[in-house]
Amino acid sequence: MTRDLDAHAAKIGKQDKIATGILTLIVGLVLALLAAIVVYILFQGLGKMLTPGFLTNSPLDDENPGISFELFDSFYMLLWTLLFSVPISLGAAIFLVEYAPENWVTAAAKTAIETLSSLPSIVVGMFGSLFFVVVCNFHVSILSGALALTMFNIPILVRTIQQALEDVPRSQRDASLAMGLTRWETTTKILLPAAMPAIVTGVVISAGRVFGEAAALIFTSGSAPARLNFASTNFGSPTNPWNIFRPAETMAVHIWKLRMEPSQGNDVIAWGCAAMLMICILLFNVLARVLGKALAKKMTAE
Repeated sequence: MTRDLDAHAAKIGKQDKIATGILTLIVGLVLALLAAIVVYILFQGLGKMLTPGFLTNSPLDDENPGISFELFDSFYMLLWTLLFSVPISLGAAIFLVEYAPENWVTAAAKTAIETLSSLPSIVVGMFGSLFFVVVCNFHVSILSGALALTMFNIPILVRTIQQALEDVPRSQRDASLAMGLTRWETTTKILLPAAMPAIVTGVVISAGRVFGEAAALIFTSGSAPARLNFASTNFGSPTNPWNIFRPAETMAVHIWKLRMEPSQGNDVIAWGCAAMLMICILLFNVLARVLGKALAKKMTAE
């Protein structure tokens, strides 16, 4: 019997080592693939990105075209997208976790969220073109693009915030309610502060995903280079950078357009823009981890 147990233990140990080795290999391949993509894009575009004037010049500059307007439009579009999507997603997640009864309406809402999250972004862009551009008469504009990205971003944020709220221990809810706090007070003063690190991390990561989106914006915000005048005080002018009813071209859309137009020098600009876009997305991910850890340390007093 002792020999059988020893043999069984040896067999289990061998299987564990094999499984660990396979999983380690898979993780290594994923990391190697990510590193290869990052290194290749930086190798192709970093030289152009660091060229004087590339980040500050207008794309319409004949001698040394840059991506300053596309860089501004990308962050401005992201700002409006987050202003629309974060409050809606936060409210929807709180309702589904804390208030919604378990019935067919709640099940249908969750199914709709899952379905919306699986839609291709180009389909969302086509719907945005028909509804926001044509029906709502917002035209091809920053507003139409931000609303299309909001549709793309809401399912991701709802699931992230929902998971963050569900991870808060049930004992904290029960203790708060037992002390006489209402459900709303429990949500705002107990659950949200406890879940805030995970929520902020999810918001920043989703921002990185939205920042690199192109397909949904081709039909809604346009692909024509902007002619921005930062000294303009006419907020209704198409050259005023803060006008949300003007067309805008983000960096991701700019890359797509450059690759579709085989003109001399376009490939070099596209690689430089791709390098800048990738660095921004990587910074979003780093920022998410830093903010998440900082908030977790502050909220938990550890």
